[in-house]
Amino acid sequence: MKKVQSTCNYCALDCNLDFYVEDEKIVRVLPTKGYPVNDGFCCIKGLSLDKQQTVVKTSPLPKIRQADGSMKEVSWDEGFQYVADQLQELQAKYGRESVAGISTGQLTMEEFAIFGHVMRNYLKTNVDGNTRLCMATAVVAHKQSYGFDAPGYTLKDLELSDTIIFIGANPVVAHPILWKRVRQNPDKKVIVIDPRKSETAMNADYWYPVKCRGDLYLLYTLANVLIEKGWIDQNYIEAHTEGYGEFKEFVKPFTLDQAQETAGLSPEQILKLAQLIHEGKRVSFWWTMGVNQGYEAVRTAQAIINLALMTGNIGRPGTGANSITGQCNAMGSRSYSNTAVLYAGGDFTNPARRAKVAEALGVDESVLAEKPTATYNQIIEGINEGRIKGLWILCTNPRHSWTNNETFASAVKKLELFVVQDIYDTIESAEECTVFFPVVPGIKKEGTYINLERRLSAMRPCLAKKENEITDYEAILGVGKALGMGGLLKGWETPKDCFELMKKCSKGMPGDITGVTWEMLENSNGVQWPFREGEALEDDERRLYEDGNFFTPSRKAQFKFEAPMENPLPLTEEYPYLFNTGRGSVGQWHTQSRTSEVQFIGDVSAREAYLFMNPGTAAAYDLEENDRILVHSVNGEKAGFQVRISDQVREKELYAPIHYIECNKLTPSVYDPYSKEPSYKATPVWFEKMERGNADVPDKN
Repeated sequence: MKKVQSTCNYCALDCNLDFYVEDEKIVRVLPTKGYPVNDGFCCIKGLSLDKQQTVVKTSPLPKIRQADGSMKEVSWDEGFQYVADQLQELQAKYGRESVAGISTGQLTMEEFAIFGHVMRNYLKTNVDGNTRLCMATAVVAHKQSYGFDAPGYTLKDLELSDTIIFIGANPVVAHPILWKRVRQNPDKKVIVIDPRKSETAMNADYWYPVKCRGDLYLLYTLANVLIEKGWIDQNYIEAHTEGYGEFKEFVKPFTLDQAQETAGLSPEQILKLAQLIHEGKRVSFWWTMGVNQGYEAVRTAQAIINLALMTGNIGRPGTGANSITGQCNAMGSRSYSNTAVLYAGGDFTNPARRAKVAEALGVDESVLAEKPTATYNQIIEGINEGRIKGLWILCTNPRHSWTNNETFASAVKKLELFVVQDIYDTIESAEECTVFFPVVPGIKKEGTYINLERRLSAMRPCLAKKENEITDYEAILGVGKALGMGGLLKGWETPKDCFELMKKCSKGMPGDITGVTWEMLENSNGVQWPFREGEALEDDERRLYEDGNFFTPSRKAQFKFEAPMENPLPLTEEYPYLFNTGRGSVGQWHTQSRTSEVQFIGDVSAREAYLFMNPGTAAAYDLEENDRILVHSVNGEKAGFQVRISDQVREKELYAPIHYIECNKLTPSVYDPYSKEPSYKATPVWFEKMERGNADVPDKN
């Protein structure tokens, strides 16, 4: 029996696991003891990674759709050549940007990099990722406030903070390993700001039920109170920030007497919250999708950052304005996908940065992509408008997860080439594909992941690939060769080779990883960036900004703020209920394409879409537990749900788990203006009672 230490490729904690393998079968999965992230503990998803491709077994050969609609298996060489020929033919006929790609936050760093090389550098076209759906807001907020996308914390800060404030975050369900850190903290107050009484709110010392999309008003009002009370760190502000004077004047109109209407909280509640922040010696603010997925999300995230800056709660143990990342390698995507920034960061138009990346890759500068990618929504809109004719998606399921997902359903019907690359050919997005590339799961891959606290960890194969099985990296490389890239693929032959290229690209950047080697990540505690060549790794858990220096030209953090926008989709008499979305259970993951193979998760998860409704609302409609309703969205769509009655949600609000395709049938095509992240959390709807078992026909009685 052999033991292989590898990385869980579900959420952004990137727990390490020990896989015990005998006769090419995984016989046991145990969380790695001593690993700084999870130290012998993980959730049911990680423990079930051995179940991948054990129930749903896809052929290892690619398939191409024939004229009669059937799918024909072909060799890999034939599949690569077909896709390469189609991509080039479409570009020749319709222009370079007539083809596009959409990746995921679950590929390895090296797979992001080579996909960005093939599609962005060589084909000079657009690639975005489903990280746009979860982390784009935090990225933009970090870049504007700190000068670089650099979350500064370490998970250890959860154990050191005496005042932990979660804003739009539910780690009890979404990040249980992170929540374990909170539980291990013997001296803390836990505060939750959330419209819904989430599982985390139920375990908190204080719950502030902010009005949905009233969070920006709350944060500005809170800032004004702290300033008026003198509960700020003037020395830190003067030494390490810019723009505070303007911010101080800006928040003056956000007074307590308006708070009930704008934020849904009483003056007494906000005063108490301000006092808790003031009395804390080590205050940490943590946010995730409840903030990121909104129509003014970047400014909301920055309002959180402003609170940390003005109170001096950043760079010290147990402090920070800390974004909680969603997917396992969203950090790797953000830095190394060659989409919004050059490899390892930097603008596509910066001559000095272009020269350094070209030198690192050993190519002429003209090879590099010349501008940031078109965003996810622009790609889908481009297909529906007829400008984009070919799409290649990797390990993502936008037919289910994209906002207002019927727009994606209509888009793929207009494509001349639709390549789906995934573990499973059973996902909803594969139903309309013209080419399917089956790839192996993470238990058969090698590469590098970067977690939410900037920690690089190794994915190493636990099982050998079988005949005709290939990895995502090999599939992308195969298409690159078929495209005729030739010498441009020199140095990209293996994931390890690619890792070395990315190290070179990172030199001198805030996320410098030139001191990390492929070998040192194996059977290790991982390494947080930055870790530069020649440095000694003295601590497994390190934070940024301890010296008060940021990555802006002045080395000072920036106060960023803007007047709250008018809600683009307010509640109306016609659409009087607010439809909120989020996680369902610890075991379920996104669109359930992977977790559906785990019998235990399936046994305890609902088979059909459901939502939570307040008892008062249910009584008003004469609804009982498990009755069905038809929900009508302001986006023009409707979908059926079972009713779960719960006082976790308030009157006039509904809450639906994201794991069912019906959920994003209802969410709107509304995006933050800076990050272009969709506003998933606040859709106006109305509903009516349905006949039991009929998903589309309302009750005629």
